[in-house]
Amino acid sequence: MADADDVRRLALGLPNVVEVESEGFDFRVGDRGFVWSYPERTPGKPRVIRTDIAVLFVGDEAEKQALLRGEPDLFFTAPGYGGAPLVMVRLAKLEVDRLTELVTDAWRMRAPDVLVGSPDGAGASDSSDITLG
Repeated sequence: MADADDVRRLALGLPNVVEVESEGFDFRVGDRGFVWSYPERTPGKPRVIRTDIAVLFVGDEAEKQALLRGEPDLFFTAPGYGGAPLVMVRLAKLEVDRLTELVTDAWRMRAPDVLVGSPDGAGASDSSDITLG
């Protein structure tokens, strides 16, 4: 099963990723977040940074809904994330291979075209072209 150390290893293995100082983990490429620890908010209580849950950029509402409906035991959303193309994933229920795919896809959607490839498909546009460290 996956954990915060796996998220960190995978994210930092991608090109041009920086980790932003935080209570948990927070990774960006080109100043754009693609995976970070879940800041759980419960009314009347202080925010809790959950490193057992990752927030992932998924691209669009259709992909978000497909993940939420298709695997509700793994993916969820929360108030405040309504219109955003983000899902939360329970790391302990996730295999590392699947986490690798999710983190790489999130990176690809947020990275500048020069890192990923041009919109017409030239360059490093599939995961086989990306080397994880």
